[in-house]
Amino acid sequence: MNGNRDNIDVCFEQFYAANFPRVKNFARLLTKSEEDAEDIAQDVFAKLWNTPETWEDKETWHNYIYTMTRNHIFNFLKHKAVEQKYQQQSEPEDYNYYSTDDIHDQLYAKELQLLIKLTIDRMPEQRRKVFLMSRQEDMSHTEIAERLGISIRTVERHIYLALGELKKVLYLFFFIFTIE
Repeated sequence: MNGNRDNIDVCFEQFYAANFPRVKNFARLLTKSEEDAEDIAQDVFAKLWNTPETWEDKETWHNYIYTMTRNHIFNFLKHKAVEQKYQQQSEPEDYNYYSTDDIHDQLYAKELQLLIKLTIDRMPEQRRKVFLMSRQEDMSHTEIAERLGISIRTVERHIYLALGELKKVLYLFFFIFTIE
């Protein structure tokens, strides 16, 4: 009996060593925090440790581990959003870009809205200001440059970088949901 447990320990160590960096990098892409990514990856592997049948089945573990990680990240981000909302004592902007009749699509849309909002909230302050002035206030690059006292080229660069960040997150989001 003890020999079987030792074999499971060795298998899990190999599984952990091979997959922990990928899970952590995946979490870091979405959270943009090394510490949060480390915590999330540790939590995921702690849960996996308790369910060896999920990681011993080499045919299904890959999708399972990323789905599990994604869900943990969304729960983490939702919790962070609630904390931020409570701390700021103000209601956040409603990024209601999507409306569908299908409950499943509505859930995905809400997750996507939260992800977009969190991505924008985590941008550097100047980039976030420029991006929101452009997209929410519908200001031209010239108007933004004049109001903030920066060059038009700097405005263009901030918008380019903001869109790049959003594009990465959106690609990752759609990639994850096409795996399922």
